[in-house]
This record gives sequence, C-alpha cells and structure tokens, in this order.
Amino acid sequence: MGNDGNQVTLTKEEFARQSRILADSYHRYHIDAMETPDRQALPNNFIVKVGKIGLAKMITSEIFHYWGKWDVVFSRPCTYGVFSGPIGGFSPRPEMCVGCLRCTVQHPEFVTVLPNPARAALGDSYLSSKLISTIDDEARKGTVPVRGQGYRGRFGGPGWDGMFTDMSEIVRPSRDGIHGRELISTVVDIGSKPMSLKFDSNGELVNEGPKMMSIQVPFVFDSPDGNIMTKKLATIWKTAAEQIDTLAMLPAELVTTNSLASRAVVPILSTNDAANAGSFGNGTRMVELDSWDNAAFETAKASNHDLQIGIRLPFESGWQSKLTEMVQAGVPVIHFVANNHGEDNEGNFIMDLLMEAHNMLLESGTRDKVTFLNSGGIVAADHLPKSIICGLDAVGLDLPLFIAMQARLSGDTASRSGYKLKLPRKCDDKWATQRIVNLSASWRDQLLEILGAMGVREVRRLRGEMGRAMWCAHLEAEAFSEIEGFLGGDE
Repeated sequence: MGNDGNQVTLTKEEFARQSRILADSYHRYHIDAMETPDRQALPNNFIVKVGKIGLAKMITSEIFHYWGKWDVVFSRPCTYGVFSGPIGGFSPRPEMCVGCLRCTVQHPEFVTVLPNPARAALGDSYLSSKLISTIDDEARKGTVPVRGQGYRGRFGGPGWDGMFTDMSEIVRPSRDGIHGRELISTVVDIGSKPMSLKFDSNGELVNEGPKMMSIQVPFVFDSPDGNIMTKKLATIWKTAAEQIDTLAMLPAELVTTNSLASRAVVPILSTNDAANAGSFGNGTRMVELDSWDNAAFETAKASNHDLQIGIRLPFESGWQSKLTEMVQAGVPVIHFVANNHGEDNEGNFIMDLLMEAHNMLLESGTRDKVTFLNSGGIVAADHLPKSIICGLDAVGLDLPLFIAMQARLSGDTASRSGYKLKLPRKCDDKWATQRIVNLSASWRDQLLEILGAMGVREVRRLRGEMGRAMWCAHLEAEAFSEIEGFLGGDE
C-alpha cells in the first residue's frame, strides 16, 4: 500500500529484487566450529609389543623368499601406519593403533596388542574412558564422530543406555537439518507462560502474559559446586555462551568481582543475598537462587520484575513437596541438580526422577508454567535428547566442558564438589573457548540427526514425548517373559 492508501503494484523484476534482498538478509543459526588440536594427548588406546628377534627372522626369511621384490620385502602391512616408521616394526607407533588385531592374527608368535591400562584408568564407571575419548574428538573437530567401524558396545544397560530413541527412516530425507534441506529448530524457551489468557471487556489482557526468553540450543553451561569454578573458567564459560547464544550459570561473587555480568550470564545467589538479584547490569536477564526459600524468591522478584528467577532444587528426599510449593509460588525456572552420575542421594537415576517431575505437573495442569533444567548425569550427546524426552526443557553441562578442555579429573568424581581438576599447561582462553564451541556444534548436529530421523521439526516438540522412546527392560520383558528362567530387568 502507498501513503495514500492505494495499492502499489510491483513488476516481476522489482518483486524478485525485493525478495532477493529479504532472502539475503536471513541468516540461519550456525555454530562456527574450527578444528582445534589437542594440547595434551590422551594415553594411547593400545600397547603394541613386537618381538625384535621374531621380526628379524621374518624379514630375513622374506629377503630370501622374495629376493628382488623389494617393494614386498619393505612393505608395511598395517593399514593404519603402526609399522610405518623409519625402522618399521622395530619401533611401532602405538598411537595409530585402532585394535583391528590383523598383525596379531598374521604373526601371533612375535606381535602382541594389549589394551592400555593408562587409557582405561581415565574417568570412572560413569564417565568412562570411551566417553572421554569421544568428547575429546568432538571438541577437537566440532563434527559428528563417525568411525565407520560399526557399534561395538552392548545394546541396553544401566542409566541412559536403558532407553532407545524411536526413529523412522521414512521421514529422514526431507528432515535433514545438518545438510540444510529443511530447517529444524533447536531453540528452547526459558521462563513461564500462563495456562490461559484473560481479557477485560475492552480486549485488554488482565493477567500476566508469557514471560520468556529464548536460547538457540537446549543446553546451558553450569557451574559445579564448591570451589572448582575459577575466574579463568568463568570467563571461558561466558565467552563460549555468548558465541553460541546460550547461558552460563556462574557464582554471583565471581560475576561481581570480575565484571562478568552479561545477557549470557546467570548469577547464582545464595538465599541470603536474594535482595541483590537486581544489582547486576549489562543486560542480565536471569538469576538463580541456590535453594528454595519462598521469602527469598519473593525478595528476588521484587528487586527487578523483568528478571527471570530460577531456583536450584537438588534431588534429595522430599524434593516432590518442594517442587509442588515452588510451582504454586509461581517459580518460572526450576533447575534440578543430581550428582555427576545422575543419581539422587538414594541412588535413583534421573531418568525416572525427571519423568516423575514432568508427570506431576502434567497431572496438575501446570507443566507449561515452568521450565525444567537439570545438571548432573548428562555426559554424552545422546543423553541430551533422551533427557528432553523424559521431560526437560534444557540441560546443564559442566563435566563435558572440562573434558573438552582436556582437564584431568581425580578424587570423588561422582560428587559435584568432591573431585579435583587439572587443566593442561597450555590452556589459554581462546583455545579452551573454541573447544567448548566445537563440542556444542557437535552435540547440536547429533541432536539434529535424531530430530531429523524422528521427523520432529523443533526440539520443543520433543519435550516429554515418551512415545518416541523405548525401554530395554520393557522390550525384554515383552519378548522373553514367558520363557522359563527369564529374570526381569530389575532382578
């Protein structure tokens, strides 16, 4: 329409030109991954031992047998280059061994390949050496880890391994978010929206409308408990969160003393400091209280009505009653906290706990009034969609970020504060930030793969979609329960 209200007719050329300008102005969300080499190599997967006398006898025999065919005599049989050094098998390169065992099959009399105990000693029973190796690869390359060797693990197991995601290849070609054929959104909303809207006779909204903010990925960077978080780590968390448009949850004292306030930073306050919730500047959008206290929550709300107020809720005895109180009090963001193995203080795994919390709010008709986050127990890319299926809106990451930075953990790694952290000597902020950005890119791409295979166009639709999951224990019971001697998954 023109200024006088008359319709303006565009020629095809003008319409095409304006459409091109509009299309060129659109930028699809993308995380800029860049290969970032390791600063300290992981211990080799295997120890390769070659008997020097046996090797010398074989070479001598081949010289006489293949005299004149020097390309055969000096060939290096390992596809992966383990014996391709200057003096071949007399000085093998175990860092290149993938454990195919071809050499031991052909020459068992003098070649031995054994698992490296130093590699197996990394991590613990939950964050295993294999997961550490995978995270390291994701953080180095920023891509989906594909080895082309097939799945070598077992089907089913404890924790998240007891859940399978249900995918259909029929819908996959048209829903491939990585290759750009169709947009799949990973945006999630943090905050609260009312279950209904009320208007007066003039059509004006009389109750509070939605109060939400959006982040581009369904994970945030969380701060571990205790004194593990330092100024250096907090700066890296913040910078990486700003680059990928998510949130970094940091102790309020670190934020204040180091001027880290930002739209991407969520200060974590004690309930005694709730009155200071509104004191953070630089566009701070959200703060968290470290525990539930109704008076502290109201104080934090009063300090700045535009702030989102989150509450951390440990999975401890009585968490269900606290959850009910918090929902009734209008808490918009509830951040569950489990230990690093994803367990409550009684050893129950978060998969069942999250489903219980989600179903509690569904039954009361208040699920959309609250955003659910969880920290603890999320240490692999497939844990992300599985936890969202169980009812989460987003997850909090800490241990995977440390592993991406090639930190070595020691002590009680199951506890959120009982372990120690040692970073590489050459761990500068730029390198560490890019490693975390790479990990984020890899995990997002793997999430897109799963969403595309399911035919789900946005991650928000995955929340609580338990029909998209299968549980190993249920499938085994259905298949084998009538067979004599079968013991159920819990026996």
